[in-house]
Amino acid sequence: MQLKHLRTLLSPQDGAAKVTCMAWSQNNAKFAVCTVDRVVLLYDEHGERRDKFSTKPADMKYGRKSYMVKGMAFSPDSTKIAIGQTDNIIYVYKIGEDWGDKKVICNKFIQTSAVTCLQWPAEHIIVFGLAEGKVRLANTKTNKSSTIYGTDSYVVSLTTNCSGKGILSGHADGTIVRYFFDDEGSGESQGKLVNHPCPPYALAWATNSIVAAGCDRRIVAYGKEGHVLQTFDYSRDPQEREFTTAAASPGGQSVVLGSYDRLRVLNWSPRRSIWEEAKPKEIANLYTVTALAWKRDGSRLCAGTLCGGVEQFDCCLRRSIYKNKFELTYVGPSQVIVKNLSSGTRVVLKSHYGYEVEEVKILGKERYLVAHTSDTLLLGDLNTNRLSEVAWQGSGGNEKYFFENENVCMIFNAGELTLVEYGSNDTLGSVRTEFMNPHLISVRINERRQRGIEDNKKLAYLIDVKTIAIVDLIGGYNIGTISHESRVDWLELNETGHKLLFRDRKLRLHLYDIEGCSKTMILNFCSYVQWVPGSDVLVAQNRNSLCVWYNIEAPERVTMSSIRGEVIGLERGGGKTEVMVTEGVTTVAYTLDEGLIEFGTAIDDGNYTRATAFLETLEMTPETEAMWKTLSKLALEARQLHIAERCFSALGHVAKARFLHKTNEIADQVSREYGGEGTDFYQVRARLAMLEKNYKLAEMIFLEQNAVEEAMDMYQELHRWDECIAVAQAKGHPALEKLRRGYYQWLMDTQQEERAGELQESQGDGLAAISLYLKAGLPAKAARLVLTREELLANTELVEHITAALIKGELYERAGDLFEKIRNPQRALECYCKGNAFMKAVELARLAFPVEVVRLEEAWGDHLVQQKQLDAAINHYIEARCSIKAIEAALGARQWKKAIYILDLQDQNTASKYYPRVAQHYASLQEYEIAEELYIKGDRTKDAIDMYTQAGRWEQAHKLAMKCMRPEDVSVLYITQAQEMEKQGKYREAERLYVTVEEPDLAITMFKKHKLYDDMIRLVGKHHPDLLSDTHLHLGKELEAEGRLQEAEYHYLEAQEWKATVNMYRSNGLWEEAYRVAKAHGSTNAHKHVAYLWAKSLGGESAVRLLNKLGLLEAAIDHAADNCSFEFAFELSRLALKHKTPEIHLRYAMYLEDEGKFEEAEAEFIRAGKPKEAVLMFVHNQDWEAAQRVAEAHDPDSVAEVLVGQARGALEEKDFQKAEGLLLRAQRPGLALNFYKEAGLWSDALRICKDYVPGQLEALQEEYEREATKKGARGMEGLVEQARQWEQAGEYSRAVDCYLKVRDSGSSSLMEKCWMKAAELAIKFLPPQRSLEVVRAVGPQLTGIRKYSAAAELYLNLDLVKEAIDAFIEGEEWNKAKRVAKELDPRYEDYVDEHYKEFLKNQGKVDSLVGVDVVAALDLYVEQGQWDKCIETATKQNYKILHKYVALYATHLIREGDYGQALALYVQHGAPANPQNFNIYKRIFTDMVSSPGTNSAEAYHNWADLRDVLFNLCENLVKSSEANSPAHEEFETMLLIAHYYATRSAAQSVKQLETVAAQLSVSLLRHTQLLPADKAFYEAGIATKAVGWENMAFIFLNRFLDLTDAIEEGTLDALDHCDFQDTDIPFEVPLPAKQHVPEAQREEVRDWVLTVSMDQRLEQVLPRDERGAYEASLVAASTGVRALPCLITGYPILRNKIEFKRPGKAANKDNWNKFLMAIKTSHSPVCQDVLKFISQWCGGLPSTSFSFQ
Repeated sequence: MQLKHLRTLLSPQDGAAKVTCMAWSQNNAKFAVCTVDRVVLLYDEHGERRDKFSTKPADMKYGRKSYMVKGMAFSPDSTKIAIGQTDNIIYVYKIGEDWGDKKVICNKFIQTSAVTCLQWPAEHIIVFGLAEGKVRLANTKTNKSSTIYGTDSYVVSLTTNCSGKGILSGHADGTIVRYFFDDEGSGESQGKLVNHPCPPYALAWATNSIVAAGCDRRIVAYGKEGHVLQTFDYSRDPQEREFTTAAASPGGQSVVLGSYDRLRVLNWSPRRSIWEEAKPKEIANLYTVTALAWKRDGSRLCAGTLCGGVEQFDCCLRRSIYKNKFELTYVGPSQVIVKNLSSGTRVVLKSHYGYEVEEVKILGKERYLVAHTSDTLLLGDLNTNRLSEVAWQGSGGNEKYFFENENVCMIFNAGELTLVEYGSNDTLGSVRTEFMNPHLISVRINERRQRGIEDNKKLAYLIDVKTIAIVDLIGGYNIGTISHESRVDWLELNETGHKLLFRDRKLRLHLYDIEGCSKTMILNFCSYVQWVPGSDVLVAQNRNSLCVWYNIEAPERVTMSSIRGEVIGLERGGGKTEVMVTEGVTTVAYTLDEGLIEFGTAIDDGNYTRATAFLETLEMTPETEAMWKTLSKLALEARQLHIAERCFSALGHVAKARFLHKTNEIADQVSREYGGEGTDFYQVRARLAMLEKNYKLAEMIFLEQNAVEEAMDMYQELHRWDECIAVAQAKGHPALEKLRRGYYQWLMDTQQEERAGELQESQGDGLAAISLYLKAGLPAKAARLVLTREELLANTELVEHITAALIKGELYERAGDLFEKIRNPQRALECYCKGNAFMKAVELARLAFPVEVVRLEEAWGDHLVQQKQLDAAINHYIEARCSIKAIEAALGARQWKKAIYILDLQDQNTASKYYPRVAQHYASLQEYEIAEELYIKGDRTKDAIDMYTQAGRWEQAHKLAMKCMRPEDVSVLYITQAQEMEKQGKYREAERLYVTVEEPDLAITMFKKHKLYDDMIRLVGKHHPDLLSDTHLHLGKELEAEGRLQEAEYHYLEAQEWKATVNMYRSNGLWEEAYRVAKAHGSTNAHKHVAYLWAKSLGGESAVRLLNKLGLLEAAIDHAADNCSFEFAFELSRLALKHKTPEIHLRYAMYLEDEGKFEEAEAEFIRAGKPKEAVLMFVHNQDWEAAQRVAEAHDPDSVAEVLVGQARGALEEKDFQKAEGLLLRAQRPGLALNFYKEAGLWSDALRICKDYVPGQLEALQEEYEREATKKGARGMEGLVEQARQWEQAGEYSRAVDCYLKVRDSGSSSLMEKCWMKAAELAIKFLPPQRSLEVVRAVGPQLTGIRKYSAAAELYLNLDLVKEAIDAFIEGEEWNKAKRVAKELDPRYEDYVDEHYKEFLKNQGKVDSLVGVDVVAALDLYVEQGQWDKCIETATKQNYKILHKYVALYATHLIREGDYGQALALYVQHGAPANPQNFNIYKRIFTDMVSSPGTNSAEAYHNWADLRDVLFNLCENLVKSSEANSPAHEEFETMLLIAHYYATRSAAQSVKQLETVAAQLSVSLLRHTQLLPADKAFYEAGIATKAVGWENMAFIFLNRFLDLTDAIEEGTLDALDHCDFQDTDIPFEVPLPAKQHVPEAQREEVRDWVLTVSMDQRLEQVLPRDERGAYEASLVAASTGVRALPCLITGYPILRNKIEFKRPGKAANKDNWNKFLMAIKTSHSPVCQDVLKFISQWCGGLPSTSFSFQ
């Protein structure tokens, strides 16, 4: 292992400031450093400092520097830190899981001497050493500490082994002691282990040895029992100094020792079994290493030094990158850190046995780790961080790993399957199998917890292709073997491991019940099967059916629904379960009944609470009711009585619900009184037995507890007297006789004479019993009793009475028995006959009356027939010689042979009506010959024919019919029979019947009606071949309408109608079929047309592929273009035949031109490379612009033609200018010249001629002169030309008129020139009056075209000064206007200034306005909201102006709610004593005292500003007319209040002035007429509470609560003032408009006041002073004398007064000195500011004062 310096976490200081201890948290996320200042710094795993906290001494009175921290350790859960201190204490701080969590002390352990070192090896166990030599244990759970062992020598070092189960302590005398909490089976000794030559300050416990070092500069490695293994001697090395500290790597493979400027590294070599020294890490100026801490994953080592530095080093043997996704860092031979580079998550892979990790692989979708050592295999799940190490003998890397199961890794090696559960260091199981497919292995590991089952781990696998074995992995035994007759190709256990599903090669799905060892075949043709996750619901597919078993315990109950595709998977989540089915290209979700799944799963798992919660959400339906019933039954079985009660309530079983409610009450009470399960109480068990109607069990439970009375009460309540009496009898209960009497009485009362009689009979009282039986109307019972007792038979009267009752009750047989018993045969025979007891009657008759026997036999037969005992009746009728009755009975009893035998003995007339019935029976048995014989015997030949017809024996039927029927009757018979057959769906039989009687058309009609078209065609072809084609066509249409396309195709083609077939397939989107038919049966080009349409329906590359495949691509493109399907043509050419594209573009362009879509056509012509066509198109349509644009861009040769054509169009529209431009662009000036001449535009013609054809100019001029004399001038140019001619001719007046007429809106310069020329000519050559008119006309025209200067100059030429000035003003040329006014007519100077000001205002040019009119500028600033500029400008003016705008700004700020800035204004500019400002000052004061957050030291400067402003105001008032007015007095009071507030804020910043601040808060209460009363009382109460004046605090806060209630109610009327009688705190104060204290703080005050009011120790009175008055009151109530308030506290000065120069200003000497002393000690600038103010206010300080500047 090498050390590489990473970074400095804490920079070293210049002097000694050693790092006393350091620790890494167990979760690697936090690192703690304790500095010499006893502050713990917390860093994150990246070395960033995130938090810190200070430790505290055991006792504050010794000061914060009275101890050193000597030991520090994190708890195993990384949320606490233990700190061991030399002031004999250990503190445990809870630091929380997040940075910045509050640090609280959760344990402290006080010791008898200094703590010297400390470790936290296990949960709740802190081990530490003391200076007195003891090693002790502190338990954070019990908060107690105890001694593990004691020595007499100071403990210098303490360390643990890698597992934390053992500790080593080093002592000052060199002793090293070992102690184990658990030796983990190593058998190593405990106690004193080694005597090291010097104190072992550097002590480390590595895997294979103990390393110790100290001041003798030797490192010694000791074996497990203390013998020396190796020594590294550096005592002769002059560079080496003593070893101060050591640390072993978490894996125990390396040890680092710290000394001076150096870290030495020892690495354990497993192969050589010795320590090897690596190159030491030498760092100059590191100085002595005082602490070492190794990160728990072994990747970082931190070293703390004597100078307070902390350095971090990277520890690693080597690094590698795996597949660019994972970084593998080998921090030791047996430890590797695997880091996911994308997510940053880390897993530490470590061999617990210290073996060297050889190679790490990441498999199974990059989720699972696999690594080998020499003797073990390491496996891990990166997602869940579960790691396993199992013993494994190398097999050359031939293992195959399967990671399909998230809990288990399956490893195949040499025919053996080994299972390893992630997180377990033992193999789960190992079996022999050759079948490595994961579908043939199923493992279930605790996947669904079930009640009463802790661990559930099962495996199912194949032993051979037809044999499945099921293994319990916990016990390691076989729990089932299934031998199957066919090869198994898939198997899976359910999640609870109770059921196994498997499928064989024949796609049969079987379910095996593991507990019942029973196998059931549940589905054929199973193509998909899966358990629904989280349940025992099964989903499978059988062809087009989706099968769902919601209750797998009843596999015969399957829910089936039809689907149209293949099931591809299951998705469960969001409260629903869906089966995903692919139907073509779409995936459809079929939703399962989540209710049945959820309820069934909860029941299976025994989670009845979950089942109840689920049922609560459902409506009550029959299904829900069934679920409630199931749950009630199961809950009762499981003794979950509350759930059972809820079930019965839901089901409306009120009685059961109430009974269970009472039972639950008993159980709950027992549970509360005695603990444990109340359901085990005997009364509860007995009541449950009663609920199940198992009263014997309830009785047994009661009697076991000797609760005889309760058992008897139970039976009595149920009126089960027999059982009650039996219990009493068995237990010898004294109330037995009373019970019996009571029972008898109850029976009589409830008229249960039968039970009473039985009771008397059981007690031997026969007569009484008989009497009761007769009374109860039970003479049979009485007769039974008499027959058994001879003495009762002798009582003739009694017997008569009984027989009469029996006869009356129609109990004739019993009466007959009694008559026979008393020897009265006649009456006995009568009774037997009446009672239908014929056997007894016949027996008696044979003895006593033989003649009656025949009659009795017939009667007996009749009776048996009535009783439906026909078999028995036959013989009795034969005995009685009643043949007809015997036949009827034989037929009724289906004794056919007996019936035939009897019939054959009868005459023909009698027998003939019975033969057909027997014949029908034999016909049903298909014994037709016997039946035919019997029908003929009975003269029913037609029935025989029908029998043969129905049996399909047409020949026999026909033969029989022809013998005995006419041909037409046979025909009718056969047709009728055929129709019957048709109704029964026996079409072949019906056909045979129709054909037999030569009616094939009826058969054809029948087949058509029932859509049996093949049969229909067969018959049509056979009997009507000429109609065959039409029939085919008709059938084709019908089948197409029904969607039976294949059959329709057959019929269409048979009818030679291939087009109909193609159209049918096209309309149904079956193009391939359409193409096939067109190609096979259509005309030459038919298939091409179909291919084109098919391709068009596909589009895109699919179309191209299709057409290429069919070799029809180019033809298809042409076809598309011919049919105007250009998009499709473009698409095809773009994808496959790019050279065809221009041709299509051209054809498309022509099409668009015909359609009138010229722009689109233009684009297409250009794309087709035919721009000339586009130009011609536009020219044809006279769209010149477009034609020119296209020509210029794409066909320059055509440009001239376009321009000439366009020019002709412009000329026709008289647009000469445009035409000229076009012709010039077309380089045809001659044409332009001719056009102008023809139009009479000579000036333009001359211009063109001069510019472009100068050779013809002279001739043209002559021509023009000739024409001009004919026509005169034309147009503007003509006018100008004309004017020039007049001017040249000296006709100035006409020239001026001509110039003035020029009006060319397109050329202002032309107009200006003309008008100026006119004015110039007028001024020069015309009379003054005319020139004035011209100038006055021209001037406004020039200003109209913004030529102001020109206009002004004209005006000035004629001395029109005002007009000139107006022109300059209109042109905003102010300087020129001013200069003209000043130089030519000073009267107009003010006129110009007024206009200038107005202009500046309108333009908002305030800065310029300032120079002209300050007040106007300031007002404009105000309007624009530019207050800063306004005030800045006003400052430069006089005081009055300044304060006008200051007041305006202050008012604006107050309205905006910014009183602070308003106050700052007056601080800056002073507060004048203007009465109109008074409201502003008052409003600033009111806003300030009402605002929140001002009761703090930070608010001082705000209060000081208010105080200074009010002081300045009062000083100004003294000098003003308002001196001594009420307003002046009010501002003086406000000044005093502001002084108190400022002084309070200053005092709050100094600890020793805490009471002064409280006194000031109390003093302010006397000014509540100016302050918000609720706020003032709240602040006073809180301040007095803080300094411990609880009486005052209670009264003030109570008053505060009253005020808050008054604010809520809107009136102060309910206030009670008794607490403030005789004080100067005012009663009449303004009601605050709102609450000034937040709700949370009001609640806190309410709670405190309530708590204190319950406390009797407080007196509810304000404290009083020597005057007998309230101590803060200035006025003594008894004398009325008013004392001066102290300047420092506001309290009255009674003695020790310090006077100031200004009268009325004084201070209490004690308070004054206290204030001065606080300033002296704290140098508080704010307190010095208070003093400075007092000096100003009071005219200087008294002579006793000091200067603190």
